[in-house]
Amino acid sequence: MSEVTKAIQFICDEKGLQFEEVLDAIQSALAAAYRKDFGNRQQNIQVIFDPETGSMKVWDEKEVVEDIDEEKLEADQEELVRRRELAMKEERDLTDEETEDLAKFNPKTQIMLTEAKEHNKKAKVGEILKIDLEVSGEFGRMAAQTAKQVVIQRLREAERNTVYDELKEQVGQLIHGVIQRRDRSGAIIIDLGKVTALLPANEQIRGEQYRPGSRMRFYIEAVEMGNRGLEIVLSRSSKKMVEAIFNEEIPEINAESVEIKGIARDSGFRSKVSVYTSDDTIDPIGSCIGQRGSRITTIIDELGGEKIDIIQYSDKAEDYIKNALSPAKISKVELNEDEKEAVVKVVEDQFSLAIGRGGQNVRLASDLTGWKISVVQEGGVETNTEDTEVGEEDTEEKVEEVEEEKEEKVVVENKEASEAKSTKAKSEGVEEK
Repeated sequence: MSEVTKAIQFICDEKGLQFEEVLDAIQSALAAAYRKDFGNRQQNIQVIFDPETGSMKVWDEKEVVEDIDEEKLEADQEELVRRRELAMKEERDLTDEETEDLAKFNPKTQIMLTEAKEHNKKAKVGEILKIDLEVSGEFGRMAAQTAKQVVIQRLREAERNTVYDELKEQVGQLIHGVIQRRDRSGAIIIDLGKVTALLPANEQIRGEQYRPGSRMRFYIEAVEMGNRGLEIVLSRSSKKMVEAIFNEEIPEINAESVEIKGIARDSGFRSKVSVYTSDDTIDPIGSCIGQRGSRITTIIDELGGEKIDIIQYSDKAEDYIKNALSPAKISKVELNEDEKEAVVKVVEDQFSLAIGRGGQNVRLASDLTGWKISVVQEGGVETNTEDTEVGEEDTEEKVEEVEEEKEEKVVVENKEASEAKSTKAKSEGVEEK
């Protein structure tokens, strides 16, 4: 193995590239260097380099086209410029249909038939003609510098494409990243190792601290190759991040024996996750909570302390709505199937709890179930999911008192023993129904 081959292999190992990708970058660099010292801009230089011997073969590659009258070609070029300027004034691009009638010839990649026959008498229109070239000496300093720049650029492109292919397959998954800084738009720049990603302001959790140097997990929202290169958009506030964490932390969900039916999220504060299983031997809620709340605690920590309500899914809308409004106890649910509206009746001491702080509980329940929910206190007080604030002045104070009590424990109602007892988990702020 030659020293050149060893050097190429070292770059491959360091950058995670294929041997052919690095060799292709070197050949492009040699073509640029040849054009700089020995060729001209009208040549389409191609190079094959042998890293074992250090030898290279150089040629000018062109497509053979029909002969075009020089006067017509010149006139059509002037007309093309005129049409392009007109399109620019109209702030649009010139379409291919608008230039079909004009003669086109690219001297860098094409050669007319008459000239082609001077190199190969058997040349025909449509063929690719390869005109062999000789290297008349060593490359100069400027050519070497050009080659270096081309190699660097091509390797960066190859590395970026490799990272793109890897991350494109990870869209919808979680990834670790290190926080770098906040830009002028309020977005956070995240270092993923080989590349940086963006956590836009609308994908951040309200109130969450993003300190430079901190290592966090993010949901990969999108990976695209844009005009500025590789663009990676991350999220911390997406519902899908909650789902991705549940898939990682709950083996029964990952194995699809327990299914997530829906997620409603007020990122940074509370999420409601409805779960279901057709297997009578599995307790879907207990699976998500884990022994002594171990699983749900891990999830809460991953979400920065965000509270999680695990909800039992039901095909019956009335039962599903009751469960979704947990931890409130619901007296009655009246459904309007046509409008998909539900009126929920509660006793006085459950009214504030059903609504939640700032209407959060009823909003999340509505989002989770897909029903517009109005909460009615037996006695006349009513609120619904369109309310932005709780109607009574003292309601929020009552809710805060209830929340403070509820945040000290996790109540787990086992499906099989829900009428007999409740199992308490130590995970702060988690309740299930």
